[in-house]
Amino acid sequence: MIILGEHFGNSFKRENDRYALTEENRKACQSIYLEDEIVKEFNHQKDTFCYKLNIAEEGDYQFETSYYIGIDWIGETKVPIYVEPKINNEQKEIDYLSMLFDALQEPQNFNHLHDLYTIDFDAPLIEINQQQDKLTPLLLLEFLQIVKQIVRKGLKKSYYKITQNLNSRVKGKILINQSIRQNHSKQKAHYNICQFEEFGYNSIENRILKKALLFTQSALSNLKYHSEINLQELFYYISPAFQNIDEQVDIKALKHSKPNLLFKEYTDALRLAKIILKKYGYNIAKTKEVKIKTPPFWIDMTKLFELYILKKLRTLFPNKDEIIYQKETHGLALDYLLNASSPKTQMVIDAKYKPKYTEGNISLDDARQICGYARLKSVYNALDIREEERNKVIDCLIIYSNQNASDLELNFDSKIEDDKYQNLFKIGIKLPEITS
Repeated sequence: MIILGEHFGNSFKRENDRYALTEENRKACQSIYLEDEIVKEFNHQKDTFCYKLNIAEEGDYQFETSYYIGIDWIGETKVPIYVEPKINNEQKEIDYLSMLFDALQEPQNFNHLHDLYTIDFDAPLIEINQQQDKLTPLLLLEFLQIVKQIVRKGLKKSYYKITQNLNSRVKGKILINQSIRQNHSKQKAHYNICQFEEFGYNSIENRILKKALLFTQSALSNLKYHSEINLQELFYYISPAFQNIDEQVDIKALKHSKPNLLFKEYTDALRLAKIILKKYGYNIAKTKEVKIKTPPFWIDMTKLFELYILKKLRTLFPNKDEIIYQKETHGLALDYLLNASSPKTQMVIDAKYKPKYTEGNISLDDARQICGYARLKSVYNALDIREEERNKVIDCLIIYSNQNASDLELNFDSKIEDDKYQNLFKIGIKLPEITS
């Protein structure tokens, strides 16, 4: 297995470390036959890459990793690659669970989780140690946080089918074939197997969630993760609401269930429940394994950073309309627009998961991008800037990851204007860390 950290390669650091492979990695590369460059895109999105691999003229293997962590097969080979959430310092690991936990304190973020990760269930499984499994804790945290939202609002009631063997009475529809086979052929003429509907909490949707919660409980008891986030506390908050829900659910019904689109939390929770159950092959015993087999997966750290920054901005500017997130205009999606009234502050803000900005100026491409956003008439309209004031230059701000920053909070007073551009600022924010 090739083991690398994120941001590996000279595209992300000033020093050229494309060739800085460990001896173990070099040995693993020997079994790779490479004709052309291998580029792994994130979720088949062009202009993205999870890793790149090619061979230099000298015969050395060159790797680059980007803003994604995860595990996958290298091209069509049988050699896996594992990218860890390490940034700048190989002794420190970004605590991505704490970032997600913090991000999900902002309710709006629940609507933007669909592109956070990708899982390839069709590919062969990869065997890893449990501590290398970055996907499962993320799935469990996301699932528990969404179910917590459901529990706060109250479980949904709905109609569901019940099949019972009734004595000397009939309710609903008689299942004739089953009644003959199980009752009448055994001299139980007074019994009939009936199917009828009831209205209550014990619906197929709630039973699916209950089953996934049992898998989650079992996995948490065996899961070793270094984050300070206590997932057990989340489970203890949720579990009492499901005490009277049956845990038995037909796997066929689970695979073909269709959630009610009017209940967004249920839609997301059921999607995650199915992923969790599928990941363990619907076998709860697999949650206890130390060596696990996982499908290839990738987690988008730029997306996670973006959601994390939204929560930080909401903390600084708590009024509902002060932060506009994912403003769509002309086929573009702006990260954030700030329109604060006290003190009056108007900005186009972009989140960049780029630690290189700790030491260097903003790149030409990023400057063009955010300054281009600030010239859009739709942005002036969104910020309620009157026609007679449209000769003003809207401030632009890039928020980037900086592990040398003093704390985990945003401080607008520490923003620095770029040397090359007028009214273009940057702020670094420290991300939570795990010391290995």
